Amino acid sequence: MKLLLDTHLLLWAAGQPEQLSVTACTLLEDPQNELLFSAASLWEIAIKRGLGRDDFRVDPRLLRRGLLDNGYGELAISSEHAVAIDSLPPIHKDPFDRILVAQSMVEGITLLTADPLVALYPGPVRSV
Repeated sequence: MKLLLDTHLLLWAAGQPEQLSVTACTLLEDPQNELLFSAASLWEIAIKRGLGRDDFRVDPRLLRRGLLDNGYGELAISSEHAVAIDSLPPIHKDPFDRILVAQSMVEGITLLTADPLVALYPGPVRSV
């Protein structure tokens, strides 16, 4: 199964695995699952790190390299993803979360999230 991790799950998987739920760990460790990260997550990290947010201290370049070295696939943002945001209900206002949801819907990939608001979206979104 293809799994797209939201930004916090990526950060936790890379640097704070103790923050991950048992369900998340099981899914991430299953060799049959294909793990993906979005360019949107790296963009979010770069912006929030630049703003001095304590929960976004990781260098996005190092994170990207580490994810790729550990077998994660990278999902670029396309115009199809961008226009799909227009069809999303107004559940969450965060543009980064909204593009992740749109990407999962367009690509038919399950989005894993620990955010209860993101988990309310219809489609292939799974709370872990």
